[in-house]
Amino acid sequence: MPRGDKSSYTDKQKRKAGHIGEGYEDRGVSHAEAARRAWATVNKESGGGNKSGSGRGVPDTHVSSARGGRAHKKGSFEARSAAARKGWETRRQHGNA
Repeated sequence: MPRGDKSSYTDKQKRKAGHIGEGYEDRGVSHAEAARRAWATVNKESGGGNKSGSGRGVPDTHVSSARGGRAHKKGSFEARSAAARKGWETRRQHGNA
């Protein structure tokens, strides 16, 4: 089986990769890069092609797709700093500091 052959993937995995790739393309990623990232996501979640052992083994995780491309930290540094200052002020006013 040549490298990059997708015959060992289930139809569900192929559909999933297609949807993930479309999402990357909507965000401005090139078609080739979107496809590469999509298959990397499918592999990370399901452990590779499942066709020969369908119904057996470890169930898929959804960590990557649940995150949906979002970074771990929300907002910019300034926004997080402002939120921290606001929280500190609130705690100080309520006597919890």
